[in-house]
Amino acid sequence: MGAVGSSVLNPLGVPPPRSLPQLRPAWFAAVAGLGLAAVALGTVVWRRTQSRQRRRRRLQQVGTVAQLWIYPIKSCKGVAVSQAECTALGLRQGHLRDRFWLVINETGNMVTARQEPRLVLISVTSEGDTLTLHAPSMEDLLLPLRTPTTGAVLKCRVHGLEIQGRDCGEVAARWITAFLKTQPYRLVHFEPHMRPRKCHQIQDVFRPTDQVRGSSLGFGLGGILWKTDIIQDTERGDRKDSWNELRIGDVELQRVMACSRCILTTVDPDTGVMSRKEPLETLKSYRLCDPSEQKLYGKSPLFGQYFVLENLGTIKVGDPVYLLGQS
Repeated sequence: MGAVGSSVLNPLGVPPPRSLPQLRPAWFAAVAGLGLAAVALGTVVWRRTQSRQRRRRRLQQVGTVAQLWIYPIKSCKGVAVSQAECTALGLRQGHLRDRFWLVINETGNMVTARQEPRLVLISVTSEGDTLTLHAPSMEDLLLPLRTPTTGAVLKCRVHGLEIQGRDCGEVAARWITAFLKTQPYRLVHFEPHMRPRKCHQIQDVFRPTDQVRGSSLGFGLGGILWKTDIIQDTERGDRKDSWNELRIGDVELQRVMACSRCILTTVDPDTGVMSRKEPLETLKSYRLCDPSEQKLYGKSPLFGQYFVLENLGTIKVGDPVYLLGQS
């Protein structure tokens, strides 16, 4: 009927798909490619999910910022703020800076509540460009937040290290001296362009780039007695001893060392009277350092921690405190 080698038709009159064997490798390759792409996509999604879960695990919330304090004058009362910038030189809200004012004696040495306990009775308010000092039986003293450049720049010493400070004038000096009633004092103001103290000159554990004016950024659980900048609510206070890395808002902080407590903590913030006993005596009963760390802390009890900034940013009251790493 048909010649040998001629096409054979199926019942529908369509020739058999002779090209199918040739198309099969390309078809299989396409399917295999789609399969590999799906696997790869699934792997990426899985990895991203795992990464998010790891980040969530790392961001363990350990508390909430309950209070923020800026202490404009070292050893005086602080100003409660709802938010503050974390800068390389401490907390700031506008022109209000943390520990940028300092009382000094005639030789330029700093004067704190260790020498003059009644300094804790001086309260401070800030409005606009004015800092106002209030003290019992004294008229208020008004100071510009930005000290006029007409004042002399004095050499001052903080814990034996030299810094600079611009003299705030005779009116401020007479006010401080009249309130303390012991010897002549002056008030100086630190300016950001002035040479700060290098933290590693105080303790080798700090980085060479860390710097302070009056003291380091304090982070704690206590109240005004401890002069901490960031006060947080948490379930157990002793847990913070192992906190190495924290995140608050968009700011990350790195723990450097514990804070050893001095005689200043025995000053009653309501009366300005130094007892020289509590809370130090109680703290010494259970908060002394390990003997191997006595070179660093001596025989002073430990309470609170020193942290340095890993990045600049803003923190607010109500921000969660996340634990990123602990020892």
